[in-house]
Amino acid sequence: MTSLTVNNQPVAYQIDPQTPLLWALRDGSNLTGTKYGCGTGHCGACTVDVDGRAVRSCRMTIAQAEGTFVTTIEGLSTGRDHPLQLAFLANNVVQCGFCVPGIIMAAAALIRRNPDPDEDAIRAAITNICRCGIYPRLTDAIRRAAAAMRGEEMIPAGARPGIEPADAARVVPALSPR
Repeated sequence: MTSLTVNNQPVAYQIDPQTPLLWALRDGSNLTGTKYGCGTGHCGACTVDVDGRAVRSCRMTIAQAEGTFVTTIEGLSTGRDHPLQLAFLANNVVQCGFCVPGIIMAAAALIRRNPDPDEDAIRAAITNICRCGIYPRLTDAIRRAAAAMRGEEMIPAGARPGIEPADAARVVPALSPR
């Protein structure tokens, strides 16, 4: 049994210790915000925070994560109101959205280490791949979120897209044939 803390909750996975953290999170904990992209650690879609570091979860086994504190996009903010999430929405960064959870988690780790990152620091830290090409808006959104986290800027909440997590898990009755 492999034990770690995920989104501030103790978890004991009763699966093969060589299972990638990505699959333990997605399949074992139903935390599907962490995405599978390439499986080689290159794209960054699976990025999570492990003890304050941005980690590609497809490349870390749960045995390597034993005893760590893991934060996924779901644990970053229960109300989807983290300054990074708000800045991404306010700056119209999101297009298809597949890569965004990993980018936000990498940016959160960056801002925790460097509360006022410049463009070079952001480019060095955010090596995630986005097929939609959000990069021109990405740097501005991360700097805006960092300013908000320092108390220098207010980002309006606005409408948050998507469905509430409780509604996502709701069972929909099967349609009966006529």
